[in-house]
Amino acid sequence: MATFEFSKWDGSSPFSPQSADELFDQLNRYLMEYGDDVLDQLQELEDRNAEALEMLMKQGYLEKDENGKYRVTPKGIRRASTKSLEELFLAQARDKLGRHETDQRGVGQVQLEETKPYEFGDPVANLNLQETLRNAISRQGGGTPIGIEQDDLVVQTTEHQSSCATVVLIDMSGSMTRYGKYGQAKRVAMALQALVRGRYQGDTLQFVGFYSSASVLTERELYNSAPKPVSIFDSRVNLRINLDKPPRFIPQHFTNIHAGLQLARRLLKRQPALNKQIIVITDGEPTAHLEGRDLVLIYPPAEKTARLTLQEARRCAQEGIRLSSFALIEDYFYMGLVNFVEQMAAVSGGVSAHCQADDLGNLVIDSFTKGRKTRRAIR
Repeated sequence: MATFEFSKWDGSSPFSPQSADELFDQLNRYLMEYGDDVLDQLQELEDRNAEALEMLMKQGYLEKDENGKYRVTPKGIRRASTKSLEELFLAQARDKLGRHETDQRGVGQVQLEETKPYEFGDPVANLNLQETLRNAISRQGGGTPIGIEQDDLVVQTTEHQSSCATVVLIDMSGSMTRYGKYGQAKRVAMALQALVRGRYQGDTLQFVGFYSSASVLTERELYNSAPKPVSIFDSRVNLRINLDKPPRFIPQHFTNIHAGLQLARRLLKRQPALNKQIIVITDGEPTAHLEGRDLVLIYPPAEKTARLTLQEARRCAQEGIRLSSFALIEDYFYMGLVNFVEQMAAVSGGVSAHCQADDLGNLVIDSFTKGRKTRRAIR
């Protein structure tokens, strides 16, 4: 896995891009890892490398907001998503990116290799002319003109593709800064966005970041995001915070999968799609949960937090939501984390896996593919 080191530019190694595309791709690598912090540094480059910034703005990758701060344009974000898809999936799993189907057959957009005799109501647009003519010639015994009868007609079968609503839960806790885990999780999420945009326009895809709390992220907000910095270093923490009367300071670097699942379930309840799924990407056991209007932060991880989180996972399954959980174990083999995601899979009837960040892309795309198929709720 590529590693990056980010610091203020000292002018000793100026950019020498061959094109605006190449320059933006270089910038994008750092934006994936560090988010908004990189954009904050661009202001200092104006005097030292104005030509490069002008090139990016001229090609529509960068713009300035009303406060004069640089931001990536929708064109740039779209390129970042597309590049993520290409880098993560197309190079290694091109054959696995075909459309995915249900067992139902109907009037679809994707033709299969199978054919069948024409039946009343089949769309004429799906007529297999080669097979039809072969049948007519065989029946007629050769000669011209060829007369085609109804029994000669053959049509191409098609897939019935049902829409799917997906929420990707992304861990933004402090430990995700290590070993490029958060940058890789962002790449996977944005690659999914490119995949849905290009191949599954009937689907919906939403992002939720979870930390001490949880919040919906737009594609831009995800792109600009970074993990929450660790703000307290006590070896043991047990805090209860009333959210109706919160203090000025609330540590944000904890892992609240409970809140993330609750928010994702509410989002999916509004979606009419037949298939619904939640994909969780995390590198730690839950260390935060909600009790009514209280936020509870506990470290080391507590049994109560795990129990309430597992209850929420089961609630998702009872509402017909498929749950897939991926544990990133980049820096150590954390048996507690692996056990926890396996428990989430057990109580929800979903799936779980543990992997290093480099392997995340293929696992998530495979889970996304399978999650688009209809499943029954667990009661």
